[in-house]
Amino acid sequence: MAFTRATGKHRRPSRMHRTSTRAAGVAALATTGVIGTLAAPALAAESSVEQTGLTPVITIGDAIADKIDAQADAQKQAAEEAARKKAAEEAARKKAAAKAKAEREAKERAAREAERKRLNTFVAPISNSYVSTGYKTGGSLWSSGSHTGIDFHAATGTTVHAVGSGTVVETGWGGSYGNQVVIKMHDGTYTQYGHLSSIGVSVGQTVTPGQQIALSGATGNVTGPHLHFEARTTPEYGSDIDPVAYLRSHGVNV
Repeated sequence: MAFTRATGKHRRPSRMHRTSTRAAGVAALATTGVIGTLAAPALAAESSVEQTGLTPVITIGDAIADKIDAQADAQKQAAEEAARKKAAEEAARKKAAAKAKAEREAKERAAREAERKRLNTFVAPISNSYVSTGYKTGGSLWSSGSHTGIDFHAATGTTVHAVGSGTVVETGWGGSYGNQVVIKMHDGTYTQYGHLSSIGVSVGQTVTPGQQIALSGATGNVTGPHLHFEARTTPEYGSDIDPVAYLRSHGVNV
């Protein structure tokens, strides 16, 4: 062991004091492998143990101590660089995840809006057809004395579409209407489709705009095949409203 003498305020610490301080670092670095095979031979050559009966002190050369310090600094810098890289990768991952989430939510909003728009769209009950008999047309053909709906020109077997979104509330035989379907629309009104040759929906079924619900025909009180279409305020006969105005109010030009 070496005893350090008083150095004075401006005197540089003795070699023994400096090497003793470094020795503590050597012991710590040796346990982590910082010194490794590089420092070990030099320590064996340059270090000595002074036996004085007091605590032994390991002394090493300045060159080895500098190498140890450089290795420690390099490991510290490598650890800091790895930490910075990991932080950057995590930030990039979070940014990518946030972008993907925003894009997914935007697509979902667009899909919901498109579906809402589709469900609120109205179509004509017969494609590429025309009104052959108007609303409130008079004559002996109708028990009420006038036409309660409009007739669309259609040959037997022509596809009949639901004009909008709704729920089927009535199907089957409707007297002078022949085979019919009545639908409660999403806005609370009702639509009726008469003289059908066949019916493709059942009571309680929900329908969407343009969905096939039946085929046109000539059942009931008719002089030839066509589709009778009514707009109503209730599902019952006698609550009819102008079907042309009804369709036009929903964007269908007839």
